[in-house]
Amino acid sequence: MEEKIRHLLEEEIKNAGYILDEVFYGKEEGVNTLRLVIDKSGYININDCLKVNEIVNPILDKEDPISESYVLDVCSKEKGSDEDGQ
Repeated sequence: MEEKIRHLLEEEIKNAGYILDEVFYGKEEGVNTLRLVIDKSGYININDCLKVNEIVNPILDKEDPISESYVLDVCSKEKGSDEDGQ
């Protein structure tokens, strides 16, 4: 599933100046979640995540690679890097 989604989205994300670092699809706390981890030169901020979200939503709606309902989470590589308190 992740490779199919990567194939659908990677080129458009790259054209916008971002790197699709990771694609994850699975259950988190009982909720189907599609997580796209993005990166770019410099820092990723919330506006970058929103921009990528706006790029990928129409593609996912059109191609409909996931038949069940899910939450889309676009985030940066750094997500969770400070979870250990360092």
